[in-house]
Amino acid sequence: MPGPRVDPVQSDESLPARADVVVIGGGIIGTSTALFLAQRGVSVALCEKGHIAGEQSSRNWGWCRKMARDPREIPLIIESLRLWERMNQTVEAETGFRTCGIMYLGETPETLAQMEAWLEHAREYQLDTRLIDGAEVARLLPGIAKPWAGALYTPSDGKAEPQMAAPAIAAAARRHGTAVLQNCAVRGIETAAGRVAAVVTEMGRIACGSVVLAGGAWSRLFCGNLGPEDRKIDLPQLKVLGSVMRTERLDGGPEISASGGLFGYRKRMDGGYTVATLGVRTIDIVPDSFRLLPEYLPSVWLHWKKLRFRVGRRFAEEWRMPRQWALDQASPFEAVRVLDPEADPFVLERARASMAESFPAFKNVAVAQSWGGMIDVMPDAIPVISAVDTLPGFFIATGFSGHGFGIGPGAGRLIADMVTGAPPLVDPTPFRLSRFTDGSNPRPHPLAS
Repeated sequence: MPGPRVDPVQSDESLPARADVVVIGGGIIGTSTALFLAQRGVSVALCEKGHIAGEQSSRNWGWCRKMARDPREIPLIIESLRLWERMNQTVEAETGFRTCGIMYLGETPETLAQMEAWLEHAREYQLDTRLIDGAEVARLLPGIAKPWAGALYTPSDGKAEPQMAAPAIAAAARRHGTAVLQNCAVRGIETAAGRVAAVVTEMGRIACGSVVLAGGAWSRLFCGNLGPEDRKIDLPQLKVLGSVMRTERLDGGPEISASGGLFGYRKRMDGGYTVATLGVRTIDIVPDSFRLLPEYLPSVWLHWKKLRFRVGRRFAEEWRMPRQWALDQASPFEAVRVLDPEADPFVLERARASMAESFPAFKNVAVAQSWGGMIDVMPDAIPVISAVDTLPGFFIATGFSGHGFGIGPGAGRLIADMVTGAPPLVDPTPFRLSRFTDGSNPRPHPLAS
């Protein structure tokens, strides 16, 4: 089943012989990185194996939230929201960004106590997040029928349209001089004197001084093919299936985005709603599940009740997928232009039923489309935004663990700072790749989602 329709972006026809920076991956992170680099006069080639925003960047909820994030992400999302608030003006196009407010609903006093505990982490940043009672929930969410104990509410949080945003950013980057190359998989990196010297694509070679890998769910596979065996870049990344549906237009529904129980939603610009769930994560068992089990055990233990494990054809697909290839050979990235998994109907049915229980108006609304997307996750559920010490000139921005769309512009700006040596937008230390090998023992934060 095809994913959502994504706004098209014009490609450049010819491969540049050289660029200062090659960005691999045309999602929200890669396009934002390209734009912020190009705005500084840096020559950029943006290479995407399929089409811009073809995978998770067009398949997510569209939330842009500060609320309920891991404390390590809060400074970056604050800066990212500032970028989102002027994004339409920056790219001279519609990204769908609007400040709408986001609410996390709580059914029990225990849940509200957990929310209050998260507020302790957020207070130093002077966020406008506050805890509200059930009466205010009912006032702010017209049409809600189910009583709730209260909610965590952030009026300044927002939303954007995933099918519009990254394409608009990519088009703006192109106007600033970026070469946008779609259907152009990067097979690997050439080095000289121990540092990045070029990338090899299916269309040819691009000489460059730096490479930014923003490959989403494909990043671990790409890293595993770099360099000699004793210097492989071990990126401990797995994939989780996100399942989403959109409804037909529904007049009179809530304007504030919210999640509670087994549902989460966002009102779309077309008048329909994007509906999904925070309550269940679908995890396909694949060979990397066993290779990386020790790193992920703390996260599995923390979220055990939310995880839906299954064994199916994806195990065989990834078992057969080459993990090593020569740069003059076709790569796995050319074999799968767009990762387009089927949605999990079990998850979507639970989300639909939970949504209708709270909002009776949704009982009879038609589902226009559903889709799946592969979310790139890390053991501690925060991204890697980092230089790679063992390969000078190589940078990674991946593993956003379901939080990447909202934080995307900030991450793109941060990695652009790192590539150019500019003062960083925020302290990048929490996002360093070496945290998995330097004894830091990173863990997911129990209060963040």
